[in-house]
Amino acid sequence: MDIYKIHDIGELIKDNAYVGRGIVIGKTEDGTKAAVAYFIMGRSANSRNRIFTVKNGEVFTEPFDVSKVEDPSLIIYAALRSYENKLIVTNGDQTDTIYNGLVDGKCFKCALESREFEPDAPNLTPRISGIVTFNDGDFSYEMSILKSADAIGSKCNRYTYSYSPLNGLGHFIHTYVCDGNPIPTFQGEPERVAIDNDIDKFTANLWANLNENNKISLYVRYVDLRDGSAEERLINKNK
Repeated sequence: MDIYKIHDIGELIKDNAYVGRGIVIGKTEDGTKAAVAYFIMGRSANSRNRIFTVKNGEVFTEPFDVSKVEDPSLIIYAALRSYENKLIVTNGDQTDTIYNGLVDGKCFKCALESREFEPDAPNLTPRISGIVTFNDGDFSYEMSILKSADAIGSKCNRYTYSYSPLNGLGHFIHTYVCDGNPIPTFQGEPERVAIDNDIDKFTANLWANLNENNKISLYVRYVDLRDGSAEERLINKNK
């Protein structure tokens, strides 16, 4: 087993009907950009009735058809926000928890101590989060997953991973292993994936290989480490 293998993210997900929500953070192969991606999938009509929108550099999930919203509590939230030199991305309203924690002087891990997995038994969906910290023409990043310790949600296990970026390498964390009932929770460390220099090529590869029936939206941002400028790509299945 090659523990240092870097996977093509399209190959990693192409035969998987349901990886849920996913975060990718890494560095382009040429070492000039930080890459962040977030996607959502859904099985229920309520989950599928969503789009991503960008407002003032922040990314939000919003209803596609407001009249069809059943329960907004776990599906409508800010997915990506910035605070000072940090970029926050998560799969739920813990984005705001992290943001407010940073404002109060807390670290990423400490801010998440007040949160746990989602209260959606029997799935008990993990909360996945990432943060990129830009400094001196480079960056570091952390990823977190909060998940149930057992099948009934009696306790929460908390895992935080800290990374120094390597050219061409990203880390990919997602909520589920695959489809199921209940849906099996993500296991192990974030997966090592390749980060292409070309944002369009990376975006197309990820979107094309997400399950056609269950994919909903994808957002990708590349940040130039030399001048801080950003490129972004947004795809919504609902148009």
